[in-house]
Amino acid sequence: MLTVVIQAGGMSSRMGEDKALKPFLGRPLIQRVIDRLAPIADEMIVTTNRPDEYAFLNLRLVADLKPGRGALGGLYTAIASATSSHVAVVACDMPFASEMFFEGARRLMVEEDADVVIAKTDEGYEPFHALYRREACQSAIEAAIEADQWKVISWFSKVRVRELTPQEVNVFDPVGLCFWNLNTPEEFAEAEKRASG
Repeated sequence: MLTVVIQAGGMSSRMGEDKALKPFLGRPLIQRVIDRLAPIADEMIVTTNRPDEYAFLNLRLVADLKPGRGALGGLYTAIASATSSHVAVVACDMPFASEMFFEGARRLMVEEDADVVIAKTDEGYEPFHALYRREACQSAIEAAIEADQWKVISWFSKVRVRELTPQEVNVFDPVGLCFWNLNTPEEFAEAEKRASG
């Protein structure tokens, strides 16, 4: 069983409008992300503190369980809300979110008994396009929040993290775009061009 959680909690300050709802090739960007991952999801959840704006998705909407705790609180909400033991967490502004990535990650999680399967790029870890085992991660994140930690990966030392090499990521995501998140109108336009090409 796999729960896919789309996180729509960010402020979108650089975009100047809610990027999750901004039309991407004629439909809200978040709808594109949902459609890309729906084939592998046994359950799909959207985390948002503005449920009225996302009601049109007809999905389960969950508000922050740890308000005011930033990205780590958002990750906790995503994992704690899932009913499956494997939880794919994806940001709402990733138009090339990869079904193949999560299928590969899930295989590794089972084979190697990992709690987190995550890529590390030149920019660092990619926690908002990663796979988590709910039982281990929920308690570890809760402990980190209670210890007043804020970094999204502050709890990694408490769980078994399977880091994906660039070569492994290339196999799961040959196009190399799955971690691309859109922050500016220019990036939005470029992504639309790539997606329609």
